[in-house]
Amino acid sequence: MFIESLSAKLKTRRNFLPYTLPSISEEEINEVAAALQSGFLTTGPRTKLFEIKFAEYVGVRNAIAVNSSAAALHIALVAYGIGKGDEVIIPTLTFPHTANAVVHCGAKPVFADVGDDLNIKISKISKLITAKTRAIIPFDFAGQPAALTEIMAIAKNYNLLIIEDAAQAIGASYRGKKIGAVAPITIFSFCPTENMTTIDGGMIVTNGDELADQIRILSLQGIGKNKRECYINQDSWYYEISYPGYKYNMNDIQAALGLCQLNKLERFLAIRRRYASLYTDAFRFIPEITLLPANHDSVHSRCLYVIILNLEKLRINRNQFIEALRYENIGAGVDFIPIHLQPFYQVLKANHNTASGSLPNAEWFYERMVSLPLYPKLTEADINDTIRAVSKIVKRMRR
Repeated sequence: MFIESLSAKLKTRRNFLPYTLPSISEEEINEVAAALQSGFLTTGPRTKLFEIKFAEYVGVRNAIAVNSSAAALHIALVAYGIGKGDEVIIPTLTFPHTANAVVHCGAKPVFADVGDDLNIKISKISKLITAKTRAIIPFDFAGQPAALTEIMAIAKNYNLLIIEDAAQAIGASYRGKKIGAVAPITIFSFCPTENMTTIDGGMIVTNGDELADQIRILSLQGIGKNKRECYINQDSWYYEISYPGYKYNMNDIQAALGLCQLNKLERFLAIRRRYASLYTDAFRFIPEITLLPANHDSVHSRCLYVIILNLEKLRINRNQFIEALRYENIGAGVDFIPIHLQPFYQVLKANHNTASGSLPNAEWFYERMVSLPLYPKLTEADINDTIRAVSKIVKRMRR
């Protein structure tokens, strides 16, 4: 019925505006073509250079490129020795790879509720720690760093490990340091929805040299450190397996794209932050919308722009709001569905906090959150169209 009530009005846009698009130009295409013509398609010199450049950008000694953020998180957990019988605390508002990686290690994810910034709620962490707890994985929601100082203090007090899931936080910073140079080990994502892309891909960064060597071995079938370089560089056919590792290595095609994107990252971030400020200026005084609070001790990477609908002041729910946006030719998304509500984790009765209603903040926000288009290929006209569409729907559907 609400769509019919909108239909009397002209649509905001004539053409559909996708929720997200990667920023790929002729430069990236040429770099990938050059990699294809080089004769070296798997892990090789471009991957090594990408790792060096990324480590320099973040400000750490070691960066290990892999084929996905899921792979990055999995082998980070394996390198830390997380396994059967262990428990790992994670926020429920994250992408499934965070929980799935824990399960793939034979451990159990323990789901924590979130605060108003949609990052893990600090006051809930200590209450979830048991004798089986081994690690905490904070997730930097939408590119806003979690409260890392407080989380690392809790980890130190209980002798726990920390892996920062910064899948969306490339380019963010925390208390003057780039994300990646704060936690003992941090993972990033390069999927097409992130601030830079290698199509798929991920990166693990750490200042721990021995830890980095172990992760490198794990990422390519467990081939030992000394023989790994010879095998990759085709200097020798001989290799030795020191551990039954994984096929997680990044290839040079991905790395060629990554090198090009990394060179543009600061420009991408500046565009995202400028567009986010336009959204914030437009929505801050609309009573039907709540904006996520800014953490003043960090710099947001603006991977996502999320608004919270005050449904008590609207005559439609979140799903209908997104449908109305689509009618206006504006794409939108929901990031993320709380993992503790997913069928697999509902069935996993041995887990913690999987019952509906057990994590009320996350569930409340999930019913109200909408992610709006935010990426460098947008124009200011696109942003203004989105603002007009949101404002139009709110005005027509307010109580």
